[in-house]
Amino acid sequence: MQAIEIKEYGGPEVLQLCQRPLPELKQGEVLIKVHAAGVNRPDVFQRTGNYPVPPGASDLPGLEVAGEIVDGDLAGSGLRKGDLVCALVQGGGYAEYCAAPLAQCLPVPKGLSALQAAALPENYFTVWSNVFDRGALSEGETLLVQGGSSGIGVTAIQIARALGHRVFATAGSADKCRACEELGAERAINYKTEDFEAVVKELTGGRGVDVILDMVGGDYLPREIKTLADDGRLVFIAQLGGSKGQLDMGQVMRRRLTITGSTLRPRPVAFKAAIAASLRERVWPLLEAGKIRPVIHHTFPLAQAAQAHAMMESSAHIGKIMLEL
Repeated sequence: MQAIEIKEYGGPEVLQLCQRPLPELKQGEVLIKVHAAGVNRPDVFQRTGNYPVPPGASDLPGLEVAGEIVDGDLAGSGLRKGDLVCALVQGGGYAEYCAAPLAQCLPVPKGLSALQAAALPENYFTVWSNVFDRGALSEGETLLVQGGSSGIGVTAIQIARALGHRVFATAGSADKCRACEELGAERAINYKTEDFEAVVKELTGGRGVDVILDMVGGDYLPREIKTLADDGRLVFIAQLGGSKGQLDMGQVMRRRLTITGSTLRPRPVAFKAAIAASLRERVWPLLEAGKIRPVIHHTFPLAQAAQAHAMMESSAHIGKIMLEL
């Protein structure tokens, strides 16, 4: 099969088209003939040597795919060979065929193409796990999404808004802020020209927000602590602004704040299977009803994975960057 491999750690140019044998299936896995794969920030980190491959996972990049099931044990799943599914995987998505745990496969939502469905797993699993499970966003609560125009951001905005929450977001340009508001953010804040703490406090009558989903870290930490409401939760999913920040522990104690975070890739199949079940029950109906939608910025052929990574690193995109086979 054709695949994209990382020849050595470095810039986008180290992504090279190659020939690889078909993946060997482990117990509980299915083989998917890939129609499309998503490009995600962790793929960039893996390419630069900053995101180790979990033991036993494919060394090929790519954490989400959609396509046709062509092999594997499907007993008891309700799925059959030939069905179109999307799947969250630990690696190997940048290829013509990909092995995926059956428990991490979801049917392509009615009305969506395989390309659109391939844009779902990484962001939707991540958002559900961190905003609704770990962050415990509950009825009547508010959410601030840092990086609202990213794939994660547009997903978090849409799901939270569709479930009835007030949502605020930050983004780095007027166009990106406008896109966030069109997707459901009550107010998008240009972090280059505005103070998100001041804006959020004004919009919430001084209270602050209940949950912040953050992929920045660094010097955002002290400002985010001040932006949280009492009993608020700050959830980290990346550290694009640095891994260290100042923490006022007095505020954490007095105001009963929770600071947490997670990475999804190394978690066991059973953990991801539970997220998949929640998505199918709570979010797939929203997709099929057209209340939320994948946002795709640009699609490249598999052989142009390097160009896709260059676009990802430019941060010029709004939504997802995709590879199509």
